[in-house]
Amino acid sequence: MTSSPQAPDRGESWGRDGSTGSADGVFDVDSLDDLHAFFEVNGYATLRSALLDDQLTLAESELVLAQQQLVEGALDAHGTDILDDPGATIDGERFAHYVCFATRASAAAARLVHHQALVEINRRILGPNAWLLDYAQFGIVYQDSRPGPGSGYSRIGWHTDHQSGPHLDMWPAVAFTIHLDPTSPANGFLRVLPGSHLHDDQGMPLGFERVPGEIAVYQERGDVMFHHADLWHSAARATAEGDAAIRRHLRGSWHTGTRLAEDHGTDDFVKNAQR
Repeated sequence: MTSSPQAPDRGESWGRDGSTGSADGVFDVDSLDDLHAFFEVNGYATLRSALLDDQLTLAESELVLAQQQLVEGALDAHGTDILDDPGATIDGERFAHYVCFATRASAAAARLVHHQALVEINRRILGPNAWLLDYAQFGIVYQDSRPGPGSGYSRIGWHTDHQSGPHLDMWPAVAFTIHLDPTSPANGFLRVLPGSHLHDDQGMPLGFERVPGEIAVYQERGDVMFHHADLWHSAARATAEGDAAIRRHLRGSWHTGTRLAEDHGTDDFVKNAQR
């Protein structure tokens, strides 16, 4: 691997296409056709202003409670040693960065995930037979990223979601992220390579190197970002400390192909990205 990785040759289909109605890929519920068109070209798009703040606030409170209960040992089935570091600490106290099957721990989170606009967008992209992976593997996950000497999750290196299970017949897929905190350099943000979902992962760096053509995708509270399972993406570490460095969201995915069995666990999950 060279120190200056090069993205594959970018044909005319790569790059952001402002002709879809939004040069930054942000759309509202009245522009779903444009969101879909932008997604097809770029591999990502953001839905804004669809979720109400009181819905977000209720889900946030229920998820923070579930996170604390997990730390205290009351929600063991919602933990993961694969994604999380069981020895993680924040301010000297044990901490859980991930709550798996979050929609089982929070009814308000389940309502957000099943919002009509989110369902419609995923089915527009993947077709009417697309299915939500909320019942197997990790389900819908609540993620709490923050830096610190004991942190187990503050950034993630370049990867595609497809790489986590290339042997499974559930692709293509679309991931969605419901943001509880706005993102910025202070608390970290997503780096993406627009259009990379149209090509393979040849040339993808193994760590956190700069990729020619990458962009930063900043989100507001309540934004829902969708990205293709083959999109190159990486998350940058926060530059701030304390509360200003916290970045929390709900993340899940819709799939095509063969549904996973109810008891499909995580033994075959490929942890393919650097932390």
